[in-house]
Amino acid sequence: MKTVQEHKDEIVQYGKLLHQTGLVAATDGNLSVRLNDGTVLCTPTLMSKGMMTVDDLVIVDPLGQKVSGRRGVSSEIAMHLFIYRNRPDVNAVVHAHPPTATGFAAAGMPLDSALCSEIVITLGTVPLANYETPGTPELAEGLAPLVGGHDAILMANHGVVTYGEDLLTAYMNMETVEHYAKIALVTHMLGKQKPLSDTHVSKLREIRQKYLSQNHVGAARSDD
Repeated sequence: MKTVQEHKDEIVQYGKLLHQTGLVAATDGNLSVRLNDGTVLCTPTLMSKGMMTVDDLVIVDPLGQKVSGRRGVSSEIAMHLFIYRNRPDVNAVVHAHPPTATGFAAAGMPLDSALCSEIVITLGTVPLANYETPGTPELAEGLAPLVGGHDAILMANHGVVTYGEDLLTAYMNMETVEHYAKIALVTHMLGKQKPLSDTHVSKLREIRQKYLSQNHVGAARSDD
């Protein structure tokens, strides 16, 4: 079980990775982790994720009210809290603006073609949520039909949100979405897609379910 300090160090680490890999620019994006007491450790508003230190992070309660920290709370914390309320298995959320995946979101195109076996196993599909104004309750509510069955969602004309049992998983899901989007873009540029057959997809989904079950068992054991 990680300490609060270890979670802080991780958020700073993955914030830098988001910035270095071009998944965010300027002050875009936010990251959060659900702590053992139910509060949420998160990145502050209006700060580059590549320039943060642990002293810049803030902690909020389940309603989004600041508990500690010297900086302001991001207006998009409501989206994170909504995901935590609806996914008890999720302990970390990453929101970013990866250029290729956000391009698909801006074009109104979900990433739902089974183009690569690895993508089907790791993410299944990446659906598209309708546009809502960032930082508003409507943005979180717009994710409602999709949060339960997916670990990554495109937000129309906005960006991407990913989540998982820990921050490493949530971050890796974000990298995977952008990688998937780049592959999909190439197929569009070539003017041809050849998705996997329904039979192959069904087999891959079985592998995905086994993978998820094993991860949940492993996570439960690590908490014992």
